[in-house]
Amino acid sequence: MQMPFAVTAILAFILVLGPLVVLHELGHYLAGRMFGVRADAFSVGFGKELWGRTDKRGTRWKLSAIPLGGYVQFAGDMNATGQSDPALEGAARADLKGTFPGARLWQRAVIVFAGPFTNFLIAVAIFAAFAMAYGIRVTPPVIGGFAPQSAAQAAGLQLGDRIVAIDGDPVNDFTEIARKVLLYPGKTITVAAQRNGQTITLPVTLASHTEKDGFGGAATKGMLGIASVRPELRPVGLGKALAVGVGDSVTAIKMTAIGLGQIITGDRSTKEMGGPIKIAQYSGQTMSLGWAAMVLFAATISINLAFINLLPIPVLDGGHLAMYAAEAVRRKPLGARSQEWAFRAGLAFVLALVLFVTFNDLASLPVFGS
Repeated sequence: MQMPFAVTAILAFILVLGPLVVLHELGHYLAGRMFGVRADAFSVGFGKELWGRTDKRGTRWKLSAIPLGGYVQFAGDMNATGQSDPALEGAARADLKGTFPGARLWQRAVIVFAGPFTNFLIAVAIFAAFAMAYGIRVTPPVIGGFAPQSAAQAAGLQLGDRIVAIDGDPVNDFTEIARKVLLYPGKTITVAAQRNGQTITLPVTLASHTEKDGFGGAATKGMLGIASVRPELRPVGLGKALAVGVGDSVTAIKMTAIGLGQIITGDRSTKEMGGPIKIAQYSGQTMSLGWAAMVLFAATISINLAFINLLPIPVLDGGHLAMYAAEAVRRKPLGARSQEWAFRAGLAFVLALVLFVTFNDLASLPVFGS
């Protein structure tokens, strides 16, 4: 008997996000232990504790009611956001031993950075494992066909042309073409191609086809309107596979950063932002396609977790790192009042963002008539 899609989506959401959250927080926890910083709590989820146990080191390991992340609360933290306890301000170094505020500045930075970096390493490992298992797809950047109303064909490109550069950036594989055009609908780009031993340069205005995701949402993408020639799979060794893993992960981060920048500048609609409901929907869809699709989707989510957590917003890891940078410049930490207002503003921003993307998700559901 087939499960309803809503049940599949919730299950897949837990299977995808749960391990990524645990590993992210383990990155913080293990880095803290490396520097002798005690952890008071390790929580998967926020809010009310549903289950927990305390280990011999005094760390409370628990599952909490709101499954939208997690946290490690180190000794000396006032709350789950990592805000230092103001009662420890000005305390002697001996009294701060084993606490997070008592760690050296660079150690605190490493502990905070370890979470997002763990998510990055997860993505690298997944992409590298797939490269080792299946080989890498090699597709020469040669035009093997055109879509109806192709922007490339209208600009004068022909079958058999080998695209060698886009806007001056070299192109070595067909997959690189998509990365250079998908985020720029309607933009006029310069395409350099080889034809009969000569290099031609043509301006091409990318088409905009808005693709629906099957859940009521849509994303606008730039399209050249070309098809590739037949690809081939090439086996690779461990070194090459790791290089592929790092390269694919860095590319994913760049694409995420560009997309966010376009939303901030207004070049891309805020309706394309998704939240927990959309992640659950995509998780359920990829689960139905098999474990391989689901694991690759987990790699993408892991990259997004790393990127989002490194944004310089108080309460996020990037906000903490920004404060440590300010502390390094000032040669003393920000005052307790300044930190409190920064954390309040950051928390308000994050909560507003969560509400906004959740509203986006709900508005796209068919039940609301989207």
